[in-house]
Amino acid sequence: MDIEALRTSTLAFVEAHKVWTPLIAGGLAFCESIAILSLFVPATVILVGIGALVGGADIPLWPVIGAAAVGASLGDWLSYEVGRWVGPGARTKWPLRRYPDLVAKAETFIGRWGIAAVALGRFFGPARALVPLLAGTLGLARLPFQLANVASALVWAFVLLAPGAGLLAWLDR
Repeated sequence: MDIEALRTSTLAFVEAHKVWTPLIAGGLAFCESIAILSLFVPATVILVGIGALVGGADIPLWPVIGAAAVGASLGDWLSYEVGRWVGPGARTKWPLRRYPDLVAKAETFIGRWGIAAVALGRFFGPARALVPLLAGTLGLARLPFQLANVASALVWAFVLLAPGAGLLAWLDR
């Protein structure tokens, strides 16, 4: 199957089921933001693809961005709350105990940048789901965490989805 046929058939599927696109984007962003689940779901690559499909299938972009931002915010919030519940002992439990260097680097990053680490961490692959979990274990305050969480989720969703949507819409003209 050539690339054009694959593109056409994929766009046809999205076009036929475009009402589900925001829900799918939100679910993928949620999975991407959960500390352990993010290791098993290649959501970033799929979301970039969805961004391109949005532009080619006349799917409204803003509901997809909004749903992805909500999913990412909820996933980070859940990871943060798990971190608060487990506490500092989280680093001695699976899977964190398998990556002591990564945990130490993330804790140093949070210690240096504070709440800004939550916003910055969202844009760095391995840190994306780890920073909220460790922010919870380190006891960062909830309100500043949530403000950074929601604001960065909106920017992250836009940065991930909009370029592909704009490019494919431009190419289809």
